[in-house]
Order: sequence, then structure tokens, then C-alpha cells
Amino acid sequence: MTERTDCIVIGAGVVGLAIARALAMSGREVIILEAEDAFGLHTSSRNTGCIHAGIHYPPGSLKNRLAFRGKELLYRYCPEHGVGHRRCGKLMVATSDEQIPTLHALKKKANGNGLQEIDFLPNEQIREMEPELKFSAALFSSTSGIVDAPELMRAYLGDAEDHGAVLAVNAPVERGRVTGNGIELDVGGEAPMTIAATICVNAAGHNAADVARAIDGIPPATVPDIILARGCYFVAPSKKPFSRLIYPLPGEHAHAVHVSPDMAGQMRFGPDTEFIDEVDYMVDPDRAPWFYEAARLFWPGIEDGDLVPGWAGIRPKLSRERANDIDFMIQGPADHGVPGLACLYGLESPGLTSSMAIGEYVTELVGAV
Repeated sequence: MTERTDCIVIGAGVVGLAIARALAMSGREVIILEAEDAFGLHTSSRNTGCIHAGIHYPPGSLKNRLAFRGKELLYRYCPEHGVGHRRCGKLMVATSDEQIPTLHALKKKANGNGLQEIDFLPNEQIREMEPELKFSAALFSSTSGIVDAPELMRAYLGDAEDHGAVLAVNAPVERGRVTGNGIELDVGGEAPMTIAATICVNAAGHNAADVARAIDGIPPATVPDIILARGCYFVAPSKKPFSRLIYPLPGEHAHAVHVSPDMAGQMRFGPDTEFIDEVDYMVDPDRAPWFYEAARLFWPGIEDGDLVPGWAGIRPKLSRERANDIDFMIQGPADHGVPGLACLYGLESPGLTSSMAIGEYVTELVGAV
């Protein structure tokens, strides 16, 4: 027997939950299918929790539009719903005089992208803000911040459930088909079922391309390959040298190490980047020397033993380029020809920042409003 509902959202990460929330609040009946035994266990909860200001994303790109809108919505939503967050700001740091022109170019780029709340601060003021920071110059982004991602996801889910949405965990999509009335999915797990809906949103993160390929009627040529990039974090459990996001410019390293405090103030260093073939969250302790070398460029007070392995996150990427250089891929009926279907691929940074805006965008894309 096939069950029916208005909308199916595949994937209960921060983006999937934001979309389910938007659909449910538009008056639609929504079922969220999550393959794991809880929501948000992958990319959504394994990142820096940064609220991005929108510094890098080119004008007109989805990332530019959705990051700016998403940031605005998050700063309004979080205090109204008791979600831990802090508009702490971000310092982008030149660790040598040779890097200062790059900072000026970065400011010009950010202004061109629509971000005006970014400027150079006097060095004396920066030293007062971050006494342990070594720098030649720094840009300050006042609208950057941090958010407690698990709390945010719980709030999204609570809103969705308050409007009738249902979360089904241990419910992997095994196969599906496009029908004359929407999409029909065969769902596995402990309670297998077949469920059909007029609207279906594929927000399965790492597995979004695999899910799309398992649904007959989605043109294979529209489904991209997903590249997995593991980013490891090391933490400083006993020291709190900074109170803001610290983003040194790349120097002799291929990737500079970023510093982000969590809501308790613990310092997280990372991520680095390693391309992998399958999901594996191992953090290799032998990567520590790279983190120390990178950190000493801007934190001379760091001592051996201050950093310990933390955790890893895996970003579903569309290419090996930096996240800033490739746009989100959010396909609607005009892209794949399937009415009522949205497929989201490569939702890496700034996916968390953009999540509420993505919810709005997808709800319009599938004609739910």
C-alpha cells in the first residue's frame, strides 16, 4: 500500500529541516525522511557553526543572495527562538606586510559583493580586542558570527512539527520513480514503506546524487558527481586566546588555519582539506604539526601540547575548487523537467548561514506558495 502526503523532504540536516519548516508553515503536509537514527549527524553538526557575512560570493550568485538573506533571517530568528548565537565578528588577518595589499583587495571585493560592514581597524584597537594576535593589519567583519547548529536544527524541527510535519528516522530512500502524480519512493529501514508526494525535495547532502540516481525519471545527465572533502579540526581545551573568528590569509600554506570559538568559548582550529572516497570521520593525530605551524603565524603564544585532535566534518563538493569559487546547485523543474521536484547538490559553506533563505527559495521553486 502506498501512503500519500503533500511533500517529502529527503534529509534532515540543517538545510532539509529549514526547507521542511518552510513547507509546513506554508500549509503543506510534510514528511521528512532521514536515513540515520537522528537529525543533523553529518555536515550540519560537523562544522565551525559560522554565520558568514557574505564576503566572497560573487554578485548575482545563489550563494551571494542566499547568504545575505539567510544571515538577516538568522540574526532575527535565533533570539526569538532561544537559539545560542553570538555576533562576535571576524578578523581577517595579514600576518606579514606583504599580505596587506591582499586585504585591500578583499575589502574591495566584499564591497563589490554588497557587504559594506567590513573595514580596517587601527592596529591599537585590534590589539585591545585580541591581545594574543600577531598581525600586520586586519579587516574586521562586524556581521560575522557563530551559532549553535544543533540548537538551530532543533528549533527548525520544532517549528515544522508544530505545523504538522513528521520526521521519520532510520528511513533511507532505496529507490523511486517519477509518476503522473509526483514522485513515489520506496523507503527501507525497520518499517519499509512506499510513499508518494506531489512535491519532493532531495536535500540528502553527501548522498543527494545517489538518491537522485535511484529515482527513475530524473535525467541522469542532470545529476552531478559529488566530491567528498574531509576537514579536520584540532581544539585548544585549556586555553582561550581569542574571542572572535580569526581568519589569517593563506601564506606559505596551501590553506590557512582558521580559528572559531564555540558558544562556550573553546577554540577550534581548522578545517584543513583532504579529498576522500567515502565518508570517514577519522582525525589523524599526525596532522598536528601542520596545525601548530599554521597557528604560530598569528598566535605566538601557542605551546606544544595546547592542541588536541577534535573532530572531522565532510563537505559534499561539486569540484575541488574552494567553496567561494563555485555556486550552490539547486535544481528545480526548469532544470530537470520533473514537476514538483527540487534537488540540492554541493550544499557546503555557507549552507548553514543560508538555510532559512534556502527554505524560502525552494518553497517557491517547487510551487508550494
